[in-house]
Amino acid sequence: MSRPDASSVPKADAARPPAVEDAVETGPEPDVEVLIRRILDEAGASANRDVLRDILETAAGLAADDVARLDLKITAAALKEMRAAFNMFRPLAEIPKVTVFGSARVADHDPLYQQAQALARQLSSAGWMVVTGAGPGIMQAAAEGAGPDAAIGVSIRLPFEEKPSDVLGGGDRVVAMKYFFTRKLMLIKESSGFVCLPGGFGTQDETFELLTLLQTGKTSPAPVVLLDVPGGTYWHRWVEYVVDELEGAGMVSPHDRELYLVTDDVEEAAREIQDFWRSYHSLRWVGDRLVLRLHHAPDDAGLEALNERFGDLLLDGRIERTDPLPPEVSGRDHLDLHRLVMRYDPRKAGRLRALIDAINDLAPPGEGTATVRT
Repeated sequence: MSRPDASSVPKADAARPPAVEDAVETGPEPDVEVLIRRILDEAGASANRDVLRDILETAAGLAADDVARLDLKITAAALKEMRAAFNMFRPLAEIPKVTVFGSARVADHDPLYQQAQALARQLSSAGWMVVTGAGPGIMQAAAEGAGPDAAIGVSIRLPFEEKPSDVLGGGDRVVAMKYFFTRKLMLIKESSGFVCLPGGFGTQDETFELLTLLQTGKTSPAPVVLLDVPGGTYWHRWVEYVVDELEGAGMVSPHDRELYLVTDDVEEAAREIQDFWRSYHSLRWVGDRLVLRLHHAPDDAGLEALNERFGDLLLDGRIERTDPLPPEVSGRDHLDLHRLVMRYDPRKAGRLRALIDAINDLAPPGEGTATVRT
């Protein structure tokens, strides 16, 4: 087939701080910073107070800005929805997840429906949870294939079509969203692999946004499979459009084809998702150097081969083995893993994906394990 990552924590007052209402009623009105600190104390916030302070300062800023009511309602709804989704996913954080995209309008007798079922069944049997948009069609098929113990849903409130899949309905592994942008955030943020089956505008939107995030480095590398049925033309014609119109006009790079795999084979699709994590674990930037964390370090010959083949994605220097760098040590960031470090050109995401594939190919059989995105 064709392959078209410790905030500082201010100490709370030794004595219990007065309630916010008491502070306002019994003394001079505190400034916003003092009030925010007291709110965090009252809420029992002990970690990540700098980020929580930013959230509250932004809310206070919206009040000072005299923002329109509709804009405030959008902000409030988005924050509430993200909180609900974070709470749903938190107990499942250590389990690898794959998101399946596809049309809501595919009937249960369609071969695409059966293909989505089979793919989800195979991945769930390998220990993966399957995340869908919780609607009918391909989403229902994937949830059925995964089964109720391995299915997660992030639904959208629409006046037609969408309702929680029967597999998810009434359960604690489905959350409803008002906005597509918050829904897409959760469908992409939480997963370590993605499978896109044919669909309409929504599926195209999800597929292109996913590829845009990967291409621009706004999300960490992950496997993307464009899955059809045997004899299907949907993704092949999509690739023709991308190559002829986008790549042909210089709007995308030929190397961007490395970001996805087109296949009609469920076995190949599942293998693509799982093998991506065979040696590769994660990455992070340390200054201007990119660090790849691995389950297995390539030997000297393998490292030399990587440099010969992928020197073009470097700004200068070579790909080198390294011990954890000082910022990683201070943060105790996966210190047990092997590392490669390089000065990488961030405009070459497709080549980075190819490098990860080559690193995985150097790992001994059975090396590595499915991981979760962080």
